Amino acid sequence: MTTATRSLNPFRTLVVHRNFRLFWFGQTTSLIGTWMQQVATAWFALVLTDDAFLVGVVAAAGTIPMLLVSLPAGVFADRRRKLQLVRAVQSLMLVQAVALWWFTWTNRISIWGLIGLVLLSGILEATEIPARQSLIIRLVNKDDLQGAIALNSGGFNLARILGPSLAGIVIAQLGIAWCFGINAMSYLAVIVALSLMRLPAGVDEPGFTGNSTWHGMREALSYVRHDRSMWVLFRVVALFSFLGIPVLSMMPVVARDVLGMNAQGYGVLMMSFGLGALTAALAVASQAASVQRGRILTVTSVILGLAVAGFGASRSPWLSMGVLYVAGLCMMANNSLINGLIQIRMPDAMRARVMALYTTVYIGMHPIGSAVAGWFARQVGVSATVTAMGTLLFIAAALAFRRYPELRNA
Repeated sequence: MTTATRSLNPFRTLVVHRNFRLFWFGQTTSLIGTWMQQVATAWFALVLTDDAFLVGVVAAAGTIPMLLVSLPAGVFADRRRKLQLVRAVQSLMLVQAVALWWFTWTNRISIWGLIGLVLLSGILEATEIPARQSLIIRLVNKDDLQGAIALNSGGFNLARILGPSLAGIVIAQLGIAWCFGINAMSYLAVIVALSLMRLPAGVDEPGFTGNSTWHGMREALSYVRHDRSMWVLFRVVALFSFLGIPVLSMMPVVARDVLGMNAQGYGVLMMSFGLGALTAALAVASQAASVQRGRILTVTSVILGLAVAGFGASRSPWLSMGVLYVAGLCMMANNSLINGLIQIRMPDAMRARVMALYTTVYIGMHPIGSAVAGWFARQVGVSATVTAMGTLLFIAAALAFRRYPELRNA
């Protein structure tokens, strides 16, 4: 098979690597339930409180553990077999999902109970993500790593398309609780897939043998801080997360209060964002061997800010769907390309720790941005807040890529 043929087939990695194929189908099925739960959680928080700030707090509760748990979890993962660890944590996430369904179905949940269960979910995700991210290279090889990362993100965003649209239908027909119930059942898919996977001997051995968790974290931090390209990439990730991702947590407020949409309309907006992201994932996967990462990263970073600002300024559901498609495409391209650049550069012995640091920055900045966005939305309105964050993201991205030419040439 020629390089050209390989580069035009976005699904080659799924065909060639059995373990990755099992992982991808199980994980994507589970993520459909996860996105249903995320949409239902945001809408449920709005129904319970009618307060944009508390909607932001609920979103923050799911991601703030990334700031506190991810890096120690990365050290923990580097000391253990990644596949076994991911299996164990996914099982605990199933238990959490069942609890959320039960308390909602029996009407025994308040906003504080919702925040508590979302916080627990965030802690489990923060523990699992570094191990799962560092597991991917054990399922493929370095030549197929960029394609696997893109396909993994593509599965995430395929779920982002299907999950919200299904959530809107389920909320309208069966009620919010059953979004949580379907999510609980979806965990069975990934647990079965992980149980069927078999890795060659020696592939999944622990990479870090030190006794001190603090030493393991310092080693990863030192590595990132003293690699100039890596350090710049991490700062760009923080920028995107703080100013870009909060558009998702503010989306239910924009949908209802600005665009006059219901839960199903909110699901359509999320689906538009996910469709753009899926488009980018397939494009990156199909050109994984030849993609000019730096050039594409520069263009999509600048356009992302404009798209977020456009969503904040829009008063038309159709225009909002269009700019969210562009935002999803740009955000997915950025995430996939930066993730690939980081994974290709890092030593395998600290892969989980560096990916934990990446998770801490990428997802951990989200609750800060969401809380800030929620506070400003309460003070000056959600449209002005989203427009301002998009404008700041555009300016900051343009300055960053002008100042650091290594980003453009990556």
